[in-house]
Amino acid sequence: MSNKNIFYVCSYGGSGSKMLCEALSKYGVAEHIHSRNPPDKLEYLGKQNGGNTYFEWFNGIPIPEDKLKNYYVLYIYRNPIFSIYSRLQNPNHLRHIQVDTNIKLKDVIETGKDLYKLKEFYNNYVKFKKKKNYKIYCVKYEDIFDKQDELSNLLQIGKLNIVNKSKKKYDKEKLEKLEKLKIIYADLIDEMNNNDFIRIV
Repeated sequence: MSNKNIFYVCSYGGSGSKMLCEALSKYGVAEHIHSRNPPDKLEYLGKQNGGNTYFEWFNGIPIPEDKLKNYYVLYIYRNPIFSIYSRLQNPNHLRHIQVDTNIKLKDVIETGKDLYKLKEFYNNYVKFKKKKNYKIYCVKYEDIFDKQDELSNLLQIGKLNIVNKSKKKYDKEKLEKLEKLKIIYADLIDEMNNNDFIRIV
């Protein structure tokens, strides 16, 4: 285990994180993470090494410096609207990403506000400000199917062979909500669209 790659795949959900975990698991241990706040010193997860928290969260126990070379932290993000429809209407999932479990989609629409705090979650990883002892590989979901070999080369692993299986269609009511969500998340969507496929923080 000491020489095995350990991939931490972080996201707010509905962003292909489990898909990426599955692809990376051929080349080491892939851990799925929903912690909202990445630590400045990389930590173990859940109950690892004496921790006592949810298994998809950092647990406050730092990984020794001499073991960090085996760890890779990836943050995969996606247009938040698709993530909302995919995962964020589930109260359990809201608990996992550390927001109020009572939030409903209609509340977001009616207030015109990012009540899910997805922009904050994104900024916590992509715009990490403090000094830290590891890199964050920020990966844009929309580009991963065409550019996945770039990620493989960066991580020095073999092919990921990720295939896009999404065939979602939306009814008229959902499409009207989509338009409202596009306004709420316009700045974040624009920023994501302009990002390179991989950004190292």
